[in-house]
Amino acid sequence: MPAFLRAPARRTVFAAAALCLAAALPAQAAEEVTLYTTREPGLVKPLLAAFTARTGVEVNTVFVKDGLLERVKAEGTRSPADVLMTVDVGNLLDLVEGGVTQPVKSAALEAAIPSQLRGADGQWFSLSMRARVLYADKNLQLTALRYEDLAAPKWKGKVCTRAGQHPYNTALVAAMLAHSGEAATEKWLQGLKANLARKAAGGDRDVARDILGGICDIGIANSYYVGQMKTSKEGSDARKWGDAIKVIKPTFAKSGGTHVNITGASLAKHAPQRANAVKLLEFLTSEPAQAMYAQANYEYPVRAGVALDPVIAATIGEVKPDTLSVAEIAKYRKQASALIDKVGFDR
Repeated sequence: MPAFLRAPARRTVFAAAALCLAAALPAQAAEEVTLYTTREPGLVKPLLAAFTARTGVEVNTVFVKDGLLERVKAEGTRSPADVLMTVDVGNLLDLVEGGVTQPVKSAALEAAIPSQLRGADGQWFSLSMRARVLYADKNLQLTALRYEDLAAPKWKGKVCTRAGQHPYNTALVAAMLAHSGEAATEKWLQGLKANLARKAAGGDRDVARDILGGICDIGIANSYYVGQMKTSKEGSDARKWGDAIKVIKPTFAKSGGTHVNITGASLAKHAPQRANAVKLLEFLTSEPAQAMYAQANYEYPVRAGVALDPVIAATIGEVKPDTLSVAEIAKYRKQASALIDKVGFDR
């Protein structure tokens, strides 16, 4: 695939891939599975079409922007939901802790997903990863940095980021807590706040915009936005932002790994189509589906050996995820949020 495909062309590729995955047997119309998801429609539909083409199982998709846990709880045993999908490990664990999931024992899932990216009890599974990286001025003589270094005085007035209370950053602070404890993390947050070039606000692409505008030199952002910007229309603002930066893969001092968050899924507690639900989960971690998942939103596959999207491969490359379980990190979310408020990070 060319490195800089436009969105319509990419969708054509995904559709073709879905047809290539079709099984020889005709579809069985009576077979179905229901997916409740907070994932944007355009990012999952190609995968679901490929699943139906391969298995003959139709996917009834319900997009739930907010209140997924509350909805499933309210539906109780009458819920048609078979699979529950979210875009953040914290939200996924909320479903588990809320009692609306059930365990799955699957050799295929266990073989495909590293242990730190799935629940030890089979209650949840990662489907894709996104790394919390650094955007840097492309002319900056910088090739490596630790997250801890962002609080160093040399970066005073040179760092941009979105709000600390945004889930992307709260998860990063939670990871710092898990690694270094509360006292060290509070000191780090104070140093990072002191180094901000502007108020912590906006989105991740705004970090690239402000680097191009000379407001800051480096900033914290998600990896997949790089792909979105670099494949934007030539001459567009987003393309200019993407072309103005390079990407640094920061690591934690203690683990030597990069912080990642996930898109993941669980089997619903009262799944009426349990067998088909497990079949869908296993398909989403298969090699063909993982390749499609990576290309749909420039994310990292959770399955080893699956090729990255060409844009991500060229601009970022492989990442070494933090060795701490994402579930362990998620335990510190509330503490992280309280600490962000304590240091007045977003004020």
